[in-house]
Amino acid sequence: MPTVLINGPYRFFFYEGDREEPPHIHVERENCEAKFWLEPVRLEKSFGFGRKEVVKIEKLVEIKREELLRRWHAYFNG
Repeated sequence: MPTVLINGPYRFFFYEGDREEPPHIHVERENCEAKFWLEPVRLEKSFGFGRKEVVKIEKLVEIKREELLRRWHAYFNG
């Protein structure tokens, strides 16, 4: 589970088995986790986060999208 970004309380990461799926990122804080597709950015699923927090995280994913895509391709295609 490589961590690719830490932003405040959020850890952004991939699972090693994610290779067969389209580019996406997992985000966790404590016992909460969400998964966002990166092309385009959209929520796939969320557990434990409230709606306002999901919107906040989605904005972070949008801002960091290019970096996250570079990291995805470097990890899975590198």
